[in-house]
Formats: sequence, C-alpha cells, structure tokens
Amino acid sequence: MLSFFKTSLVGQYIFVFLLSMVPLVELRGAVPVAHGFTLTSTGFNLILGYIIIAVGNMIPMPFIFFFARRLLEWGKDKPVIGGFFNFCLTKGEKGGMKLQEKAGGGLYWALLLFVGIPVPGTGAWTGTLAASILDMDFKKSVMAVIGGIALAGTIMGIISFVTTSAIVGVAG
Repeated sequence: MLSFFKTSLVGQYIFVFLLSMVPLVELRGAVPVAHGFTLTSTGFNLILGYIIIAVGNMIPMPFIFFFARRLLEWGKDKPVIGGFFNFCLTKGEKGGMKLQEKAGGGLYWALLLFVGIPVPGTGAWTGTLAASILDMDFKKSVMAVIGGIALAGTIMGIISFVTTSAIVGVAG
C-alpha cells in the first residue's frame, strides 16, 4: 500500500494532498515532499503539485472555523481528550490574542501574515482557529487565510528549491 504513494504518480499527488491537510505539517511539509518527488519521479508536475497542496490545505478551513471551537470547548473537560483539547484551545486563543494585539485595525492583514510566514504553529489550521475564536467574519478570514497559504507556498517553494538545488549540486 505505501509503495503506491512512492511509485505511482497518482499516489504521489494523493500523498501531498493528504499531507497538506494534516495539522502542524500542512503546506510547510507537503511542499518539500513535492520537491523531492520532482527529483525522484519522472512526470511529477510541481505546479500541479502546488495547486493540489494549496487546495488540500484549504479544505479543512470551513470545518475548523465553524466546528473546531465548539468541539474543543465541549471536550476540554473530558477525561481522556481534555488535555489535548485544552492545548488546542489555548493555542488558538493565544494566536488570536497575539493577532489582535499586534494588528489593531489591520486584523485581516495580520491573519494573512500569521498564516503566510512559515514558522511552526502558524499555519492555516491555527490561523483559522484563531479567526473563529476572535469571531472574525468568515469570508474575510477565508480570503486572508488563502492569501497566507499562497504566501507560505511561495516562501516554502523558494526555500525548497534553493535547498534541493544545493543538495543536488553538492551530491551531483
């Protein structure tokens, strides 16, 4: 089963698509994998890979915005899941407060930059959760997060390209 994701071109696209939906990994982890596939696979189209990754990173957004906060608040005092749910809720609240403090009137631009600058813990999942916790407008939040995904994809693409070029140059 796992060989399907390594050897099949369709499997590689499915793999980066699914990887881009995973919290904490998201686009930041899927883009370098896509660059790796271009080096090891014939026929992997990086532009198509980027589009698939961006779409995969966007799919969870409405679910996070409308349901994650309710689910986290419901589960924060449950015996087995409470610790993790509290962690997620606290992370979203801290992200939201940080955005509000630094942004002032430019909250949506701050959200775009929060999602777009690829450092740990600042992806589409956290940004969307923060927007939900802050009761931000859904449509404006989605546009800001999509802009952040595009920015993060560009930054990660450049970093991945430079890194893989350096590795191939040294090894090749």
